[in-house]
Amino acid sequence: MQKIKVEYLHNNAVARIILDDGKGNVLDSIMMADLMALFDEFKGMKGLKLITFEGAGKHFSFGASVDEHKKDAAATMLTSFHHLFYTLKELAIPTMAKITGQCLGGGMELAIMCNFLYADKSAKLGQPEIILGVFPPPASIILAEKIGLARAEELIITGKVITAETGKLYGLLNEVYDDRAGLDEGINTFIEQQILPKSASSLRFAVKASRVKFNHILSNFLPVLQDMYVNELMNTKDANEGINAFIEKRKPVWEV
Repeated sequence: MQKIKVEYLHNNAVARIILDDGKGNVLDSIMMADLMALFDEFKGMKGLKLITFEGAGKHFSFGASVDEHKKDAAATMLTSFHHLFYTLKELAIPTMAKITGQCLGGGMELAIMCNFLYADKSAKLGQPEIILGVFPPPASIILAEKIGLARAEELIITGKVITAETGKLYGLLNEVYDDRAGLDEGINTFIEQQILPKSASSLRFAVKASRVKFNHILSNFLPVLQDMYVNELMNTKDANEGINAFIEKRKPVWEV
């Protein structure tokens, strides 16, 4: 079962990706494989000027699959997930997240990897992994680069969820609209005025140039955090307890 849909707009200049698993648009192994296959297709599309991501239904994404965070699956899951980030980096095609409803965990990490983030007031954004006893590797790098260390630490260490208005205040969101209709209109205007008139080739150089530091940090530190997650964190009792407690719908009992 394919868990994404794609539409090509504006004479194939824009690829609209819709995350759609019929529920909370969870980024499981199937959806990640679907995205990776699509990204591979984009490598041959020289005229592509923008990739947009959104969720079907009321929510962007509840995050990555908790089942696939279990100790025996974590290494494979993280490798697949992080490969999406490395591939987006190499594509260097401008990206945009269109956010409504819940945008959490791995879903938020995909969103904050984008160059542009637009939302309506229903959006709720957060990295609640600590509540499960784990941490978010990509967000641990990306958030500090985007909104500064103090605010990044607040989100990652506490797991708090913020509103769209707070996301705009933090500088994480480019714009917030009252509702989805306003969001659609705002994005369409942005694309028509700021993306379509420009060279696809030059846009990619602009993305590489604006992210020269960001990409260096991501490439060098994401493997370090993946190793920490798989070989250190997942060998603790509390990380496994947090994941299992969530799956079993009970409160975790921490060792320390």
